[in-house]
Amino acid sequence: MEDVKKIISDIKKKEIKPVYFLMGDEPYYIDRISEYIADNVLSEDEKSFNQMVLYGKDVTINEIISNARRFPLMADYQVIIIKEAQDLVRTIDQFDSYFSNIQTTTILVFCYKYKTLDKRKKVYKNIEKHGVIYESKKLREYQIDGWLKKLLATKKYAIEPKAVAMLVEFLGTDLNRIANEIDKLTIILPVGTTINPDHIEENIGISKEFNNFEFINAIAEKNAFKAYQIAKYFADNSKNNPLVVTTSLIYNFFSKLLQYHGITYKNGNVNPKEIAKEMKVSEYFLKDYSLGAKNYPMKKCSESVNLLRDMDVKSKGVGANALTHHDLLIELLGKFFN
Repeated sequence: MEDVKKIISDIKKKEIKPVYFLMGDEPYYIDRISEYIADNVLSEDEKSFNQMVLYGKDVTINEIISNARRFPLMADYQVIIIKEAQDLVRTIDQFDSYFSNIQTTTILVFCYKYKTLDKRKKVYKNIEKHGVIYESKKLREYQIDGWLKKLLATKKYAIEPKAVAMLVEFLGTDLNRIANEIDKLTIILPVGTTINPDHIEENIGISKEFNNFEFINAIAEKNAFKAYQIAKYFADNSKNNPLVVTTSLIYNFFSKLLQYHGITYKNGNVNPKEIAKEMKVSEYFLKDYSLGAKNYPMKKCSESVNLLRDMDVKSKGVGANALTHHDLLIELLGKFFN
């Protein structure tokens, strides 16, 4: 986020580069930077003759260069935004020829999503020398909490950790989808609100009681009643809660729990921030692992991982005598809680 702020700050100060090559696996910041340039470099009157949007699948590098070498009309700059520029991956090296006669009154913005340029190539070095290269990396789940809090702080809102967990479970780490849902909430809720699970449930439609987050919590604390309730809900709503996803989630919990055992056994009382960083999880989830470690010693964790492998085989119809989604989960939970 700091790199993005720097790019936008420089543009505000009129320190504008002739090429912005925005690349990487996370499209959110690529979109934000390109949108900022599109909205703010030229006035509305100037945009009519001096701003264009091209698409990688519809143009060639030579056509981009030809347009780039035009002079702006009654403006200091012309802006050319190439969306879906990753479609030019096979010919992007040809862009290197542009730097022999670069047009400094043209601002070229490449939105090169889900791919990156090879840093060893001449074209990369030339863009880096004359322009800006920004790599937008995909955030991990444990990084979403910090990112979301910063985003909401700019809008004068806050959010509770459980609400973050619900969003991540429902939307994954897709920043655009999360930001869109947050925009909806900030329209509905007064400025200064701390977004909580009730807000998420009421306005986005994510159950605060029957979700993967609560299911793992129930398993960690060996709360059989709660776990069986959620298992039934999952079985009754299997389309939105496929067994393979639930199995994968539980497997991930016990794998991480083994890691937690290893870290705390080796290092004793480690700072929670350090444990979370090493495990690559949000610090908020450490309570589940701390509780789980008490209820599932290391040997029990290993046994649980083996049980999950057996369940995975049964869920594919091997030796399960056509057990239902619900029956498989109930059988698994019974073995966990024994």
